Amino acid sequence: MSSHIDPQPEDDAEVLSSRFPTAYTILFALIVLVAILTWIIPAGQYERIDDETVGRTIAVAGTYAEVPSNPQGLFDVLLAPIAGFYDPDSYAANAIDVALFVLFLGGFLGVVNATGAIDTGIRAAMTRMKGREIWMIPILMGLFAAGGTTYGMAEETLAFYAILIPVMIAAGYDAVTGVAVILIGAGIGVLGSTINPFATVIASDAAGIPFTDGIVLRLVLLIGGLAICAAYVMRYAKRVKADPAHSVVAHQMGAHRRLFLNDDTANDADDTLSTTQKIVLVLFGLTFAVMIWGVASQEWWMAQMGGLFLGAAIVTGVIARLGEKRLTGSFVDGARDLLGVALVIGLARGIVVIMENGLIADTILHSAESSLGGLGTLAFINVMFWIEVGMSFFVPSSSGLAVLSMPILAPLADFAGVGRDLVVTAFQSANGLVNLINPTFAVVIGGLAIGRVSYDRWLVFIWPLMLILVVFTSVAISIAAIL
Repeated sequence: MSSHIDPQPEDDAEVLSSRFPTAYTILFALIVLVAILTWIIPAGQYERIDDETVGRTIAVAGTYAEVPSNPQGLFDVLLAPIAGFYDPDSYAANAIDVALFVLFLGGFLGVVNATGAIDTGIRAAMTRMKGREIWMIPILMGLFAAGGTTYGMAEETLAFYAILIPVMIAAGYDAVTGVAVILIGAGIGVLGSTINPFATVIASDAAGIPFTDGIVLRLVLLIGGLAICAAYVMRYAKRVKADPAHSVVAHQMGAHRRLFLNDDTANDADDTLSTTQKIVLVLFGLTFAVMIWGVASQEWWMAQMGGLFLGAAIVTGVIARLGEKRLTGSFVDGARDLLGVALVIGLARGIVVIMENGLIADTILHSAESSLGGLGTLAFINVMFWIEVGMSFFVPSSSGLAVLSMPILAPLADFAGVGRDLVVTAFQSANGLVNLINPTFAVVIGGLAIGRVSYDRWLVFIWPLMLILVVFTSVAISIAAIL
């Protein structure tokens, strides 16, 4: 991996160009679209109360009422990306902490890259794993799925893209394979959440049931979904390695190698790690281990993780004897590499800001509530699933969607003869599924931006898998509803 990843070097500009709009254009267009909807969809709100069990403010069923509209105009549209960084929001976390975390992560990676430890380590690892590289895929996807199902691993995955993508490219695969291992791995874990506090626990509390209700079905979704996804990514990776023309980013593969592997000099480089580089790699691994420990058991969030990466960057610079100027210069260069990702995160949150300021979120939820009345068991749970799919595009946050929709929709299950636990499972499955492709979800757009994979290329890669997962999930919840 090169010490500086230029977003688009001049000699690669034509190769990396695409007729499909950039992530920035897509997200801004969605902000405009949602703003237009605020002029069309009537404004309305549910009454809300502070629920100590859930630990959040939740909507009260049966209290929906229309309110004076607040359509969003041109100035609101222009302010939305800015407000997306710092405005208080009832459904999703502010984006400023995630954006700053990304910049500190980039700075840390820039310092580590300056030591040459990652470049050399990748070459050494590929030499030792020759012929067995394919097994990295299910192992790593399993680890990310474990993070997704236990604590809702999402934004934290942004730290891993710049590490794993070069490994996958060096193994003979492509950047899409690296993105898929992380994004789909963690995503299928969230889809099959078991004890995830940000999805299963909050949703179950809001639905008035223990979070352990329905855990068997969620384990089936987790294990079955992981097997399907790992097989899909492995099949794709094998085809790419056998013939690079099968890559959905075949026209970019040469540019990706130069960007992520410094391929112009890799053929002449040594794969022997120096003692200093070995120490740097140990520190590198420990940093991520501490991050996972902090998030999983110490309630860390972006500020703590950002501080961890800042401290690790300083220690790395001292160990590698980079000197003050090279240390700070490498940190700034690394942060600059991920600046575009940080901006994308604010844009993605701006969509939610417009929807909420326009007072249409509750109206959409009320329409969903009305459509479920009088449905039979099978129809109810499948319509519920698709309602949550649609709402997930507007509210990508699992915890935000849980506190918005579960207090209203879960009680309707009692009239349809469906367990409330199945409604919770339909919610988290729909949210996890949509967030594999959701352009309003900063993790998707951010991960693709780091991997230099355009959104249209990602859709080309993942759409068959999405169809398979839709069928698998629908069959599973339908069988559970019958039983």
